[in-house]
Amino acid sequence: MDEESLQEMLADEGTFKGETDESELEALVSKLKTNILIIGSGGAGNNTLTRLYKEGMNSIELLALNTDAQHLLNTPIPHRMLIGKQLTKGLGAGSEPGTGEGAAEEARVELLEACQDADIIFLTGGLGGGTGTGSLPVIARLAKEKGALTIAIVTLPFSNEGARRTRNARLGLEKLRKSADTVIVIPNDKLLQDDIMNLPLNLAFRHADEILGNAIKCMTEITSHGGLVNIDFADMRSIMDGGGVAMIGMGEGQGANRASDAVIAALTSPLLELDIAESKGALVNVTGGDDMTLQEAHEVVKEVHSKINKDARIIWGASVDSTLEHQIRVMLVVTGVKSSQILGPSSGVDDEMQNRYGIEFVH
Repeated sequence: MDEESLQEMLADEGTFKGETDESELEALVSKLKTNILIIGSGGAGNNTLTRLYKEGMNSIELLALNTDAQHLLNTPIPHRMLIGKQLTKGLGAGSEPGTGEGAAEEARVELLEACQDADIIFLTGGLGGGTGTGSLPVIARLAKEKGALTIAIVTLPFSNEGARRTRNARLGLEKLRKSADTVIVIPNDKLLQDDIMNLPLNLAFRHADEILGNAIKCMTEITSHGGLVNIDFADMRSIMDGGGVAMIGMGEGQGANRASDAVIAALTSPLLELDIAESKGALVNVTGGDDMTLQEAHEVVKEVHSKINKDARIIWGASVDSTLEHQIRVMLVVTGVKSSQILGPSSGVDDEMQNRYGIEFVH
């Protein structure tokens, strides 16, 4: 290149013509940033948000919703919304999903405004009661109206909580399945391992909240934090848009075989106790210490690929957490799970609810 051509390429202050300055790049990156909102509805949803807030999740907006004014007052989240003020007078939904649904419909305008700028909205709560079960399908529908990718992460009640809560949960899950892009289900009964069975009831529920919080934290971190191999918003949408019912597995491994041990632990996790062979897609996130190799991350993905439908779409990400010394963690989300694989036989309940509510149950 001759000197005259070089001079033409350079601006007056010695920069290349067309060079993008730092402020312009910062503005563009800020505009392209994926905006994430986490909404927790009802007692379980509020408890999960409280846990995330106390753990320092400050970079993502949290919104706590409830029909119970006292519970909401005790929730230390900066952004709170009492829904159904006219319907429930702040006294709660009384374990009636219809009341929770009505409360969300009453707050429709405020909820639409809350969802306005979000790219991904995570909804969380427990199914089986009134507020979460009734409101979450409504919120999911409104979130999708605003164009957000809508992912619900919910718990199902312990079987010993009674037939009524189980019935409410079945109905709530099917309504939520129709409203949200993907519903990740955590059955509380799957948490009943030997070390949990002997815990006092309040500690068992706290353990369920902890699992729910960890699942949400993992899901948000893979899109909001850069990693060695990134999962971006487009990747997330390709798996979760229309993903249906999903389940999550988490595992850890240490030592020489830590990668294979971690993925096997995730695949055999009590939370993922089903055949994933016919699933439609999988999202895999691998986290390790500074010594984790790319080969180990590939080993995890290869193992998942060998277990799932050959036509399923798999996306994966890998990140480094320097606090994980000689350890690898794997989170696996499997989409396209049939409802009956989670809820078990319906004993005729599905037929009755299909006739009563017009809901088509997937088996």
